[in-house]
Amino acid sequence: MNKPQLLEIIHQKISEKIQKLEQLIAETRASNNETKSSMGDKYETSREMLQQEINNLQLQLNEHLKSLQILKNVNPNPHKIVTLGSFVETEKGKFFIAVSLGEFSFNQEKIFVVSAESPLAKAMNSKKTGETFIVNNLSQTIKNIW
Repeated sequence: MNKPQLLEIIHQKISEKIQKLEQLIAETRASNNETKSSMGDKYETSREMLQQEINNLQLQLNEHLKSLQILKNVNPNPHKIVTLGSFVETEKGKFFIAVSLGEFSFNQEKIFVVSAESPLAKAMNSKKTGETFIVNNLSQTIKNIW
């Protein structure tokens, strides 16, 4: 398992999302400024909706920026117990404990990148190879940890 390469891909994906969000925020702000010059109260509702959209995009942007900070704390070295930065293989799948990114393909393998705060990661936390954990009434045994 090449964790440094996996971390780089995750970092790249999050950075791309940040760029897209920053662009969306800028475009939405620009369209909000255009409506400010419009006359009448009937535009107040649309301006407020645009402001709410900007706020929602800003929240998403902040979450992705936090994810980049978390990635900086990920130890790419092999682990003996499950913790932040662990790559875990069970009979049900392969999981990388880092940030919430979901499922993607890496070296022709399906990997789930999950936050250390997720129920799955919490159930696996501090477990060793061969130990079993239960999430959503499904029992899984840890085959390997990197």
